[in-house]
Amino acid sequence: MIIGKVNSDYEPIIPIAICDKQGKVHKRDAVIDTGFDGWLCLPPDLIAELQLNWKRRGRALLADGSESIFDIYEATVVWDGQFLTIPIDEAECDPLVGMSLMEGYELQIQVIDGGIVKLIELPIQS
Repeated sequence: MIIGKVNSDYEPIIPIAICDKQGKVHKRDAVIDTGFDGWLCLPPDLIAELQLNWKRRGRALLADGSESIFDIYEATVVWDGQFLTIPIDEAECDPLVGMSLMEGYELQIQVIDGGIVKLIELPIQS
């Protein structure tokens, strides 16, 4: 289970642990963004600090109908105690956790300042 809190702006925040190129773990807070279908989005300065490996360019359709082109990197994260290698989208934003990273989890949010955020792994479906 992953536990976080709702901040004063009513954003659900969870801790995320990202490994740098040398394997050292860096902990950051990340906003859960249910409108983001990717894995994890990080700002360019953090990507540079972690020395992540560039993989390819990506393209996204934004809510306003415009298109955005961005770089995609790769990193290993510690997710619910497991090491996962995932794509990292680069954008000028706070770290964002997307729906692809939360696949297989139930999201519970107490939408009040200081409310509890829980990600609970769902039983494996056959």
